[in-house]
Amino acid sequence: MAAQVWLPGRDEPLVIPASGWATSYPPPVSRRVFAAAHVAARAGAGDAVIDWESTMRFRDQLWAHGFGVAEAMDTSQRGMGLSWEQARELITRSAARAGQHRAAGTTAALACGAGTDQLADGDSYPLPEIIGAYIEQIAFVQSAGAQVILMASRALAASARDARDYLEVYGELLKQADQPVILHWLGDAFDPALRGYWGSTDFDTAADTVAELIERAGAQVDGIKLSVLDADREVALRRRLPAGVRLYTGDDFNYADLIRGDATGHSDALLGAFAAITAPAAAALAALDRGDTDGYDAAIGPTVPLSRLIFEQPTSRYKVGVAFLAWLNGWQPHFAMLAGLQRERPARHLLQVAELAAAARALTDPDLAAERLTDLLARLAGPERV
Repeated sequence: MAAQVWLPGRDEPLVIPASGWATSYPPPVSRRVFAAAHVAARAGAGDAVIDWESTMRFRDQLWAHGFGVAEAMDTSQRGMGLSWEQARELITRSAARAGQHRAAGTTAALACGAGTDQLADGDSYPLPEIIGAYIEQIAFVQSAGAQVILMASRALAASARDARDYLEVYGELLKQADQPVILHWLGDAFDPALRGYWGSTDFDTAADTVAELIERAGAQVDGIKLSVLDADREVALRRRLPAGVRLYTGDDFNYADLIRGDATGHSDALLGAFAAITAPAAAALAALDRGDTDGYDAAIGPTVPLSRLIFEQPTSRYKVGVAFLAWLNGWQPHFAMLAGLQRERPARHLLQVAELAAAARALTDPDLAAERLTDLLARLAGPERV
């Protein structure tokens, strides 16, 4: 059943329709997909206390909808409230939860970020120290039984002199991998500290370095997650990859077309957006598996304006929209984030997110979403806040 809620500045109530999606979907077979999951915080317990029950329950939802979980990534606020010590516990808990799902006979793919956030931001480090920090995290992720995602490193971005340093560092890291890894290229729209990653601010020059690394690596690289919000550049890199190496789109603006693909191929996906549009995205991928591109477009198309709003500048604050929709959908009891990040988007933005989520049928419990929106409006100081 649909629900209604009055929002400021509207002549008519916002109608939140019944989503119509299934409550679970099998993992897609035509695409490999990961959702980068966020972390819920405990309300009233300070800005650094994780609500573990809600955080794990959110991952249950992602697995139930057929997604692999990309854990301890930037969506989990790595470098923005989540420390390496907390990330270790997060990885341990998620690995244990994935094991419970597998023991019950369900698929629960898990890949975890390994980076260098033991090293303080803003300093330059010798390459062996950066390699050592990476190796510590790689070993921990592998000990948990998860696939490694080699996260882009702020320390390396601040310390590398040129492309050769990147090739040296990553060459050493790939020797540590016990299974093929996912590389991680995060553009400076998501993290300005990563500007010039791979040794150049020119995309094509940086892509040459990536292509050389992958060529050297052979079967040690499963794929590369690319988050530069430029579909043409993604397709160009995708076409350069050797057979068997995946391009995992991290383009939260253009994912619909990139995943659908063209005559030359398609992108797989590792997206923070999937944590916000879980149900319609799962339905879209199921349609794609059936060869129903019209059904895919119908389900995924309305999510694109929502994702573009969630990831609008400053893009690094997109995690707020992910947590907000998790709260509206009942996957966490409070709209609370580590480091108080929920305060970094204005109320007007959040209400627009709710409107577009309703249009995309991304709110799976209309009555609850309406109740929580009404409660949010009651707690706002007045119309000047929205």
